[in-house]
Formats: sequence, C-alpha cells, structure tokens
Amino acid sequence: MKRSRWRMVMAFGLLVTLYGDKLSPRDKGEDSKLEHLAGGMLMVGFFGTEAPRDSMICRAIHHYHLGGVILFDRDPTDPKRPKNIRDKDQLRRLTRQLQACSPDGRLLIAVDEEGGAVQRLKKKQGFYGAYPRASNVAKKGEPYAKRTYAHMARELADVGINFDLAPVVDLALNPKNRVIVGWGRSYGKDPATVSRYAGIFIRQMHRQGILTSLKHFPGHGSSTGDTHKGFVDVTGQWRERELEPYRRLIGAGLADTVMVAHIFNRAFDPMLPASLSHETVTKRLRGNLGYRGVVITDDLQMGAIAKRYSLPETLRLAILAGNDLLLFGNQLDPKRIYSPDKLVNIIMKMVRNGKISEQRLYDSARRLATLKKSF
Repeated sequence: MKRSRWRMVMAFGLLVTLYGDKLSPRDKGEDSKLEHLAGGMLMVGFFGTEAPRDSMICRAIHHYHLGGVILFDRDPTDPKRPKNIRDKDQLRRLTRQLQACSPDGRLLIAVDEEGGAVQRLKKKQGFYGAYPRASNVAKKGEPYAKRTYAHMARELADVGINFDLAPVVDLALNPKNRVIVGWGRSYGKDPATVSRYAGIFIRQMHRQGILTSLKHFPGHGSSTGDTHKGFVDVTGQWRERELEPYRRLIGAGLADTVMVAHIFNRAFDPMLPASLSHETVTKRLRGNLGYRGVVITDDLQMGAIAKRYSLPETLRLAILAGNDLLLFGNQLDPKRIYSPDKLVNIIMKMVRNGKISEQRLYDSARRLATLKKSF
C-alpha cells in the first residue's frame, strides 16, 4: 500500500474511533458542511459536571458545531446526584470547558432561571437560590424588579451562563392553569404589565451579556393542561391578546429569541401543535408579527410531542415549521436519551432524501450567527 493511501486509511480509522461508525469517506468533504448546519440547530442536554476534551459532549460540540447546550441541576436518573451543576467553582470550570470545545467560542450555554419554582441554581449549591416568582415581582414594583434581576444576571454571568430561557410572557388568564398561573410564573393578566416587567428582566440580562427567550409562544396562560405530560388543546380558551407581549417586545427590539410552546390551537393550525406548525412559526410569528430572529422550540421530549410523533417526524416538522434551535434536554425521560450523533444523522438523512432543503438549514444558520455576534 502506498504511503499516502496508508495515511488516509489511518486518518479515517482515527475519526471512526473518535466518532463511531457514523462517518463515511464522503463525510470528510461536502457532508462535514451539512453536519455543521444540522448540529448548529441543536441545543442538547448531557450528563456530566465536567467536559474534558475526550468527553462525548465536547467531541460533539467540536465535531458538529452544536448550537448550544442546556444545563440542569438534578440528574433525572438519581435526584440525589447533580446532572451538570454541583457548586459555583465546578460550574465556572464546566462552562469554560464547554466554550473551549466550541470552534467559535460562542456556544450557547442555557439554563431555565426564572425565579420561583423554576430556578436551576440552588441555595444548597452555594447560589442565592431564592429569587421570587414573577407574580410576586410584579406586586413589589419596578425598582424591586430591577434589583432582583440585576442580581440574578450577575450570578448567571459569574458562572459562564450566557443564555437564560426566560422571561415568561404568558398572560395569567386561566386560574385553573397550574403550570403557569398556579406556579406564579406570569407577571399578570395585563399585556402592558407583562411586557413592562419582562422588559426589565431582559435589560438586566443584557447588561451582563446574557441572551433571553420570550416564552411560550403563542401563549400558554389560558391553557388547562400541561404539555410536559401530553396533548393540550387551547382552541376554546386562547385569546388574541396573548400575542400582545410578543408584539410589544419585538417592536422594542427586546426579543433575542422566542420559544414556541407545544400547545394545539385549531384556529392557528388544524393539524399540528405550535412548535411543529409552519402556520404558527413562519406565518404568524415571522409573518404577522414581523419577527426576524431566532426561534427555539420548547423541549421536544415533552409528552405533547414525544407521545404523538416519532423522532424523525418531530425533527422534520420542527425544522419545516421554521424553528432555528431544536431543544432536546435529555431530562424528562431517562429511557429516552438522544445523542447529538443520532439527531444530526437523522437530519442529514432527511436533507439527502429531499424531505428538508439544505437552504432551510442555511436560513437558521444565518439567524443563529447573527444572534451569537450579539453577546
């Protein structure tokens, strides 16, 4: 065997060792571009409080150019163990390692940190851990909100978090709604009030270089069910004014990203939930409201999606709907953990088969690149 051919075979053997049997010779050329486009659309959860160079998540970030990761405090397989967050020093080290894995050093590192029932940085880990829920913040006034969210933003920035999946801009319309209204995650019923306090939250995050996400489009506050558990139809309860916070904040230039819910509304789309619906994401959010930024799905492993759609169908519909970041937290069901390898390969196969256009992936890559330049 000639020396040049021997070197090529050895190099390919090394790639197979690192990344498994998912690679083929053509992947080293044109398909690497496609891998990066597909990987850039993913935000994934992973297990581990460190991310050394030889770890699965570091290799995936580097090889696929993953768009982002999402961190959780609790390991779903053992609540007594940390999944990603143990203490301040460890979390700083982890976020530095994750950024070092990223080819551009602009990896989105996200958490859900709203206050109240939804905060990942806990007191037992050395963090403040007692931020009030949104409904209480609104009762105490704007100066209190500014102080509260300034403190939260500094704490996130200090440990390397650059993306907070908040604020909630749902309206508290249905007193029977447990997951939004019952937990006090809404600033209230009035769109102007909700927009004002969400704006305070966003501006305080921006002062620390942290991106945010308006959620849960097109409005989850009128629902009765919980999309974590299964199908939720809001057709009879949803009100047009639930779009008003989005309209105001988009108009004010305060929408870094918008997170789309899994709720079903027949008036929007008679077939698909919002997160998988082109009618909702592209026509309503981008068309009617004029939004030009990044759209992220709620966790695509939630019951409203996972119980009704296969993984390939979920990916296909979510991408065709117009979403730019597809969230797989790997948190809700320990029996259903999706690796970046699996997700990227499914997307690549659909592009090759013509089920998704390559241009559609480029559109998301462009929007994500613009977003990442902003922090």
